[in-house]
Amino acid sequence: MKRLFWIAIGAAVTVVVIRKGAALSERYLPAGARDAAGTLGRVTTAARTVKTEFLAGLAEREAELRHDLIGDVDVEALRSERARDRADALRAGRATRAGRGWADGATEDPEDDGDDGVPYSFF
Repeated sequence: MKRLFWIAIGAAVTVVVIRKGAALSERYLPAGARDAAGTLGRVTTAARTVKTEFLAGLAEREAELRHDLIGDVDVEALRSERARDRADALRAGRATRAGRGWADGATEDPEDDGDDGVPYSFF
């Protein structure tokens, strides 16, 4: 109940401030400035409309392209299946590597035949 009260108070204060601001702007601003402010408001509204229309068209075209690419497949189901497959593969990889540590690997060079007496030769 307190929130509703404060919302009502805020709405009332907003209406009073807007009306007083409009009265002050009519009293102290020249007519051209008021017209410019009105024009600016119309341009801002037009820009918002263009943005909204553009984003709606973009979403519609994306949906068309997705439908043409994959058909009527449930994308969210594919994503969850892919995540599950990745998790299974990761678990399998960990299980395979769990038995081997870094010290369990070969410590000798398999291609070192040791005949030349020089441990590492680049000739």
